[in-house]
Amino acid sequence: MRNILFLNIILGLFWYAPAVAADLVAPDVLAKSVTEEVLAIIRADKDIQAGNQKKVLDLVETRIAPHFNFAGMTRIALGKNWNQASAEQRKTLAHEFRTLLVRTYTTAFTQYKNQTVEYRSLRLAPGDNDVVVKSFIRQPSGQPIAVDYSMEKTDAGWKVYNMKIEGISLVENYRNTFNTEIQKGGIDGLIKTLGDRNKALAQAQVVQK
Repeated sequence: MRNILFLNIILGLFWYAPAVAADLVAPDVLAKSVTEEVLAIIRADKDIQAGNQKKVLDLVETRIAPHFNFAGMTRIALGKNWNQASAEQRKTLAHEFRTLLVRTYTTAFTQYKNQTVEYRSLRLAPGDNDVVVKSFIRQPSGQPIAVDYSMEKTDAGWKVYNMKIEGISLVENYRNTFNTEIQKGGIDGLIKTLGDRNKALAQAQVVQK
């Protein structure tokens, strides 16, 4: 859980960039410049450091969420179960999964404690539309944490569709959870579980304001 929080923090830092810039520079170059900028903002923002949930949520919604392919992440997380879902169920699942990730990122931002990030250079060949950007989170104490971002180039720029921390895929972890919920209560059961989880997170964040 601790590593996932670090992942979510850096995931948020990585994509604090205007959407128009995403397809103008190489993904690794974008990641490095944006991370440096956002780390400076967070260090200077006393409200975020104090855990202002509303301010962080607004930040995630406006600056981070637009850079994710939530529908694609939902499809990958469901695996073969995606074909069992109706169009309406898919739409609802994508909405609930997006809400869950956004709420999780909002909580993770309050866990930032002076970590730094290093990115490996990426060899981007002409025509590459699917890449992995590799990075390391360096902590004040402890070993660096390896974080890889799977990204695809779309008409709207580069979008994140998966990420791995120390080799563990976030989307595949959710796939295991989703499979378990679907086996117990079907697609609608999973939708209810996600909805309940989102309500609990929302209530917890209201209390923390």
